[in-house]
Amino acid sequence: MLKSYLPLSHIRQVECVSDWQDAVKQCAQPLLQENLIEARYLARILALYDEIGPYFVIAPQIAMPHARPEDGALAQALSLLVVKQGVDFGSENDPVKLVILLAAKDNHTHLEMLAAVAELLSDESAVDEMIRATDIETIAAIAHRY
Repeated sequence: MLKSYLPLSHIRQVECVSDWQDAVKQCAQPLLQENLIEARYLARILALYDEIGPYFVIAPQIAMPHARPEDGALAQALSLLVVKQGVDFGSENDPVKLVILLAAKDNHTHLEMLAAVAELLSDESAVDEMIRATDIETIAAIAHRY
């Protein structure tokens, strides 16, 4: 399931980022480049953080930035950024090492994609393997098991 929404081209790995905004922007790049989200989708994610805080830090080490479909999501897609050193989002679950950007074109059809992501993220050993992985091919192989 995740393989169709999270191809290798949507996965990036970096040693560090300058701040949480940089992490979200880097994570969004593949989706922007492939016209799966509009620039205003990314802008809305950043604005929502300013309005309500780190709502998308969903578990220790994991952030899932997203906005509403009408904010500029053009397709159902995921992108993943692994930040080896972690980054602070101002959350009790810091540092974040996995940033998974979620785009859904409506409020209903993305549920299967979200269920597969939830299954992956609930497997702590898989999350740890992705963080420890040394290349994006390994990260993709782990994610694509779900």
